[in-house]
Amino acid sequence: MSDAKNPFEEMMARAQEMAKSMNPAMESFTPKGFEALWPTMPKDLMELAFGNAVNKDGLDAKTRLLITIAALTMQGAQADTQVRLTVRHALEAGAKKQEIVETIGQMSMFAGIPAMTRALQLAQEVMGEIEDDKS
Repeated sequence: MSDAKNPFEEMMARAQEMAKSMNPAMESFTPKGFEALWPTMPKDLMELAFGNAVNKDGLDAKTRLLITIAALTMQGAQADTQVRLTVRHALEAGAKKQEIVETIGQMSMFAGIPAMTRALQLAQEVMGEIEDDKS
């Protein structure tokens, strides 16, 4: 039998091989590099787009982003970029690091320990880059 690979990892490996064959400079290409190009939205813009700007009694952007982190964890935390970007935006929207950790931890009961562990690893990558004033 062959080594079973994650289908996404296999697709990315093939895409990297193809990119290398077309342009040898693409040998060190990584999709994670795109994350640095994606700007963090200001909190006011997030409130307008995702928060309670239209529905005053609705959820604020921070709460919506914490729910999104929970949902991404429930999916097995397989979307690395989306988890990291959502954590970054949640911090910008006012979430404390502890709230993010608790949100992910709560999902262990529903998504399992491996999904929770992976989501925490991804969140730690982002939270390690952010100053401690958002603890």
